Amino acid sequence: MKDAANSFLVAVQFMTRFPVSRGVPYSPDALAKSAVFFPVVGLLVGLGGVAVNLVLSSYVSRDVVVVLILIYLVTITGGLHEDALGDAADGFGGGWEKDRVLAIMRDSRIGSFGAIAITLGLLARFVFLKNLAPAKFSGFFIAGQVLGRWTALPLAFFLPSARASEVGQGQSIARKITSASFGAGTIVTAAILAATLRTAAVWASLAAVAIAAGSGLYYRRRIGGITGDCLGATNQVTEIAIYLIGVVLP
Repeated sequence: MKDAANSFLVAVQFMTRFPVSRGVPYSPDALAKSAVFFPVVGLLVGLGGVAVNLVLSSYVSRDVVVVLILIYLVTITGGLHEDALGDAADGFGGGWEKDRVLAIMRDSRIGSFGAIAITLGLLARFVFLKNLAPAKFSGFFIAGQVLGRWTALPLAFFLPSARASEVGQGQSIARKITSASFGAGTIVTAAILAATLRTAAVWASLAAVAIAAGSGLYYRRRIGGITGDCLGATNQVTEIAIYLIGVVLP
C-alpha cells in the first residue's frame, strides 16, 4: 500500500504542479512504476476543470469560461504537454534523419513548427470545448484528460526509447512498464470512461487506441522509438480528438 501511494504521488508530481511533498522517495524506476496512475492524475485534473466550469458558467460567457479552463490546464500542468507538442512538431517537422530530429527536440528554443502546433492545439481545444453541449461537457472533458494520459501506457509498454544511450523521460519509462501496470491502468481508464461517457465511451476509446497506435508506428518509423516529447504530443492530439468526438456525436 505504501509503494502504491508513493507511485501515485510520483505521478502527480511529474504530471502536475500540485504541491506534492519533496520528501517523496524517488528511485530510478519510480516514473515507470507510477505510470499506472497517469489516468487517475487525468481524472483529478479533469475534475478541477469541471469545477471551474460549474462555478463560472452562470456568471460569464462561454468563451470566457473556456479560456479560463485552458489557463487552468496550462497552469496546473506547467505547460508540460504543450511544450512536448511544440518540441515534437519542431523535431519531426524540421529534421529528417533520426539524430537531427532528436537534436531539434532537445533544443530549448521553439521553432515555427512548434509555435504553429501549440497555437493550433490551443485553438482546437477552445473551439471544441466551446461547442460541446453543456450536458456533455463534464464527461468529455474528463475523458479527454484521462485518455490523453492513458496513451503513455501503450506507447511506453510496446516501444523502446529513441534515446537509449541518453538520460531522459522517455528512457525512464520506455519498455519499463509491466504488463500488470498496463492492464491495471487500462481497467481504471475504462471504469472512468464508463462512468462519465456511458455508451459514448466506445467511440472515445477507439479514437484513443487509434491515435496511440498510429503515432506509435510513426515514432517507430522515424526515430526507432519514443521520447518524453512523443508521449506528450500524443497526449495532446488524443485530448483534442476526444473533444471533437463530443462535438460530433449526437
